[in-house]
Amino acid sequence: MNYLVAVFDTRIKAEETYIALEKAEVPKDSFDILGNGFKSADDYGLIDPADQAWKQIRLMMLWLVPFGFAAGFVFNLITGLDTFAWTGRLGNQLIGGLLGAGSGAMGAFFIGGGVGIAIGSGDALSYRNRLNDGKFLVVVRGSEGLVRQATPIMRQFRPENIQGYTAKG
Repeated sequence: MNYLVAVFDTRIKAEETYIALEKAEVPKDSFDILGNGFKSADDYGLIDPADQAWKQIRLMMLWLVPFGFAAGFVFNLITGLDTFAWTGRLGNQLIGGLLGAGSGAMGAFFIGGGVGIAIGSGDALSYRNRLNDGKFLVVVRGSEGLVRQATPIMRQFRPENIQGYTAKG
């Protein structure tokens, strides 16, 4: 499936583009307007990368935290480190396990997508931000030929940005 996404600063430009696509006999079920008063990003299925990242982080924590605890516990058991003498041997092993679990949680956060949450990433997030800023998206989805047909029609309305994508799968 191919997508063409154009960003417009006003509702009027988005509606004019929509009407021009209708006049060009582009199938109505292959294009939509996203924005205030039209479909939302969630209605259209524009995924929120932060939600996806948190799901991945939780999934990774499910096995990294217990593995980290076991690794820290066993490491302290093998080396016999006596870092905190007041806790005794078992206390040191448990502290080693907790430090290992913390390392597992950090690994899940950084590898699972936490950096993307912190600094933002991906086009889906930038499109969501533009919708939040009151802008409008006109999205055409379909075959490569359909996207090629829609491109000059959309360009004549001078969008802020126009980008094509090919979805795999």
